[in-house]
Amino acid sequence: MKERTKQKIALLSGPLAFAAVALAAQSFGRAAALSLGLAAWMAVWWMLRPVAIAVTALLPIVVNAVFRLIPNERVISQYFSEIVVLLLGADLICLTWSRTGLDRRVAVRALCGIGVSMRQQVLAWLGASVVLSIFLPNVVVAAILCPIAAAMLKFVGGDEALDPKTAAPILLAIGWGSGIGGFGSPIGGAANLVAISYLEELTGHEFMYVDWVARFLPILCVIFLLNLFFLWRLAQNARDLSGSASYFRELYESFGALSRGEKIGLALFLSATLLAFLRPLYAGLFPAMKPAYVFLSLGLLAFVLRDEKGEVMLEWKYAESHVIWGMMFLFASGMALGRMIIETGAARQMAAVVASGTPDGGLFTIALFSVFGCLLAELSSNTAAASIALPVVISICAAVGLNPVPYILITVVAANCAYVLPISTRAIPVAFGLDAARQINAGVRLSVLNVVTVTLIGWLCLRFVPMFSAL
Repeated sequence: MKERTKQKIALLSGPLAFAAVALAAQSFGRAAALSLGLAAWMAVWWMLRPVAIAVTALLPIVVNAVFRLIPNERVISQYFSEIVVLLLGADLICLTWSRTGLDRRVAVRALCGIGVSMRQQVLAWLGASVVLSIFLPNVVVAAILCPIAAAMLKFVGGDEALDPKTAAPILLAIGWGSGIGGFGSPIGGAANLVAISYLEELTGHEFMYVDWVARFLPILCVIFLLNLFFLWRLAQNARDLSGSASYFRELYESFGALSRGEKIGLALFLSATLLAFLRPLYAGLFPAMKPAYVFLSLGLLAFVLRDEKGEVMLEWKYAESHVIWGMMFLFASGMALGRMIIETGAARQMAAVVASGTPDGGLFTIALFSVFGCLLAELSSNTAAASIALPVVISICAAVGLNPVPYILITVVAANCAYVLPISTRAIPVAFGLDAARQINAGVRLSVLNVVTVTLIGWLCLRFVPMFSAL
């Protein structure tokens, strides 16, 4: 009975938040106030989860149809935008990995050298998740590594229930590492593509993927070390494991040689990634063939190419049931909500409020944008955070005469570093045994450290690295 009451309260909290925020923001105008109310409704439902996150992600279509805030076709178009095309293509390619077992092979091969101490365990899992999420969708990385980590923990524990103190540092390393690795390359997360679209609009030319890596890889190294030292401190009271290195070696040896299907899946992925990074070489010849369409084209090839058994790499029935449709809706909803907030004038009104504090572009301004991006990512998703935060950042920069490029880049870093709530990628480790209360408790502390670090890095780049601010 109590559970049903909690469920009803959670359901009602969304519409109540919508009404409360819309009434409080009436001075912004009807459409702007309602769009901000929608953001509050979605944030509350994403936190309390009375319905699936994919259901919440469809709210922009319904609310806009009821209140006619902007033309509905502009909202609906976001649900199959270029970002969604890229995610679909990448997902299809990754399905060939899971279909052939290549995902487990790659993960286990990367972990064969793990030692028995918790420090070595944390370093290996965090490193593997960060590196893989630079190239693969964050959710896919967490979904690949978490089952292997859980199997390893049960193996060394004699198939008993996971020890919370032992499991927490390892599962947190995967969940957090999969998140922060996302800003290491443009294809690491949909939020990055949102930022690129704004940068291209501002500069008037295509933003090359090589430029992204040159700016963000050093920052990722600093954030990685911050996470590593924090997790090491968290793991200081956890007992060391035994036999994990031999477990991975035995598991890897049992796979045998690469099959034809695994080779094809690996080739599709490497080709798509390479073509995305070599975009400057063929942009003049194929101006419309952006990475999103490269990934989709190679993803569709999986329905034609055949494995060692003569079977196609992917069948539609399998793809239909395994593609992460709900996650695509989630990413798309962030874009749709962002467009509503922009076109209704809510972003401009919010920017005016924040800009009234006379930000001068220095340390305070960078801290403000870092907190803003991180907080939004905690409440929704990286993509939703970028979609909402970046228009506000751009508007504030325009209002006070600042170059928006460095502030966009720093905000993207903050939006990719969410640690607290068990939603999006961070929900996967919880599904495999991580205590959600431990994640929230540790995540709050790390979020504070992260915001301070990102702020200082942003200020140093702005002051001493001219390349960071120029495109």
